[in-house]
Amino acid sequence: MSIRTTHNEVNTSYFVTFTCYKWHSLISEADAYSAFYRWFDYLKTIDVKVSGYVIMPNHFHGLFHIPIDCSKNLNQIIANGKRFIAYAIIANLEKLEKEEILQELFTSTSNREKNKGQKHKVFKDSFDAIEILSTDMLNVKLDYIHRNPCQGRWHLADDYTLYAHSSAAFYEKETENKWITDYREIYC
Repeated sequence: MSIRTTHNEVNTSYFVTFTCYKWHSLISEADAYSAFYRWFDYLKTIDVKVSGYVIMPNHFHGLFHIPIDCSKNLNQIIANGKRFIAYAIIANLEKLEKEEILQELFTSTSNREKNKGQKHKVFKDSFDAIEILSTDMLNVKLDYIHRNPCQGRWHLADDYTLYAHSSAAFYEKETENKWITDYREIYC
């Protein structure tokens, strides 16, 4: 059994990662990118700042700043986001009639999860969160996030600043991005 960490710190930033079940490319297969942007819109309503992100075909990396007066902790924010995005992924897979993957996600849900109302296993249960302790650390994580679409097995764009589902162009090319709060506004 894994140990669950509750992230209750406020007025701090986190580097967050969560992954699709079995690393399936569910986000791209369901074309669920817009669900992330709707989640970002919700985060604005609770004053959580998104300082950087990349939405990959099968995982997500983000930099979030939790304000002092936030009504939710990071665990609640991520759990709500994953649940909201999972509904969108399943709805899109149903529209696309992706029966094979839907069946796998359905049968992969544990009895405990089914008893709680979960019908499909879309994301891995846990998420990774690292508290950002300095602007140097933030810059390292931001660089990692932005270069992710063009590293390793990925070749999602010819240039990482051209990948559509990332905040890279905001920082590198000063392209407008309504979901981003420049980290320099938070840390300076």
